[in-house]
Amino acid sequence: GLGFNIVGGTDQQVISNDSSIYVSRIKKDGPAHLDGRLQEGDKILAVSPFFCHPVDLKDLRHMDAVELFKNAGYDVSLKIQRRLQPGNGPLGHRGDGDSGGFPLAAVLVSGLALAAAVWILLRYRQRI
Repeated sequence: GLGFNIVGGTDQQVISNDSSIYVSRIKKDGPAHLDGRLQEGDKILAVSPFFCHPVDLKDLRHMDAVELFKNAGYDVSLKIQRRLQPGNGPLGHRGDGDSGGFPLAAVLVSGLALAAAVWILLRYRQRI
């Protein structure tokens, strides 16, 4: 996968009256961790698989969002809203739609494929 876990959705709201999808965990040494731009607590607004139009994550069930990420491939672009305060998960997000001065950021995760390939190569070489 892309090296991160998500929480949220219309059926699993983590913030009352907010069905957004949030990054709950960045897996150590996974592609998202190696890329370094995505952070725990970020709200994922949209995902664009390689050379495809963005898919809005608003009003999706949790499992539908999971399937979208599973089928997106390794070269994706994410439109995110940065969390407002440090901390794990979406707890630092106010949930009121105010970005607190942080602009919406488009995070291109194209480096994930390269990072994953390097990680796999290094792991493979260690076993030989």
